[in-house]
Amino acid sequence: MKITVQQLQKQELKPLYQDASQLGFGRIFTDRMFTMQYRNNAWVEPSIEKYRNISLDPSACVFHYSQEIFEGMKAYASEDGRILLFRPEQNVKRMNRSAERLVMPTIPEEDMLQAIEELVVAEKRWIPRAPGTSIYIRPTMIATEPFLGVHPSSEYLFYIILSPVGAYYKGGFKPVRLYVEDTYVRAAVGGVGDIKTGGNYAASLMAGYRAQQKGFSQVLWLDARERKYVEEVGAMNMFFVFGDKLVTPELTGSILPGITRASVLELAKYLGLETEERTISIDEVIEGISGGKITEAFGSGTAAVISPVGSLFFKDKEYIINNNEVGPVTQKLYDKLVNIQYGKEEDPFGWVREIGRL
Repeated sequence: MKITVQQLQKQELKPLYQDASQLGFGRIFTDRMFTMQYRNNAWVEPSIEKYRNISLDPSACVFHYSQEIFEGMKAYASEDGRILLFRPEQNVKRMNRSAERLVMPTIPEEDMLQAIEELVVAEKRWIPRAPGTSIYIRPTMIATEPFLGVHPSSEYLFYIILSPVGAYYKGGFKPVRLYVEDTYVRAAVGGVGDIKTGGNYAASLMAGYRAQQKGFSQVLWLDARERKYVEEVGAMNMFFVFGDKLVTPELTGSILPGITRASVLELAKYLGLETEERTISIDEVIEGISGGKITEAFGSGTAAVISPVGSLFFKDKEYIINNNEVGPVTQKLYDKLVNIQYGKEEDPFGWVREIGRL
């Protein structure tokens, strides 16, 4: 794919952040973005251009019928100056699965990877090097054809934006409190809960807001049909440690197949842990915590990698896990995975992809 690259003058460049500890998440964006248009049944005009506003007709399909998908991934700076991606080929495969589900055009995997890599390298001055920092990468596709009527668009915009992000755990790697949501649901089997589309996240906002108003960090979602089986935690996949066995809800069609989730399962096996993917009822979880069978719990996702869970609040009672402390399995998995992502340890799986140097 031939990508047109817009060169920017020095005076056009944004001021670089001064303190990586103040980056936060998703508030600062780099100088340029990647864009590509779909029309007449073909992807055209791939370019790296100045970061800009997008102008759309008020009747554009994305506004009315929510044909929109996205991905989330990161680029890391290693201590020796390499620019590393973590399993990007899995992100592009998942984005194409999302596209197929919403009747949107797919993009050749090699073209999507090329666009991601060239943009990150072009904007490498933005990659922070402080511990725990990275560049967050957001590929997005939206339907742009102007019309009112329920059918797929014939025109689309694919774009990628980059955001330097700070360390996720500013106050240290500490367990969070979860509110078990048994009224609202995130997604149902047969719906779109297993793809990355904005509607899933919009549907989660009310429950998340209520949980935060009550002093909890996140929501633990239950299944839509019976309000009985554990699904995701916030926008992450959920894991429980039963002694020396790591258990996570199986992918039934309403749970996002997380790339970090898959990596945790593979890494756990490599480290000698037994793993299991199956349905887990909230009653089993509560009994497991109360009886000491569940010794640890955590969520996994791109932003936090692993987020330890210290307690669950269910039906007016709080259940404490591991004395509200990070457990040894959670800590080991987190340390190992992060060290692989940043190139600090050997990568026995071939997950890390070097795309350039700072």
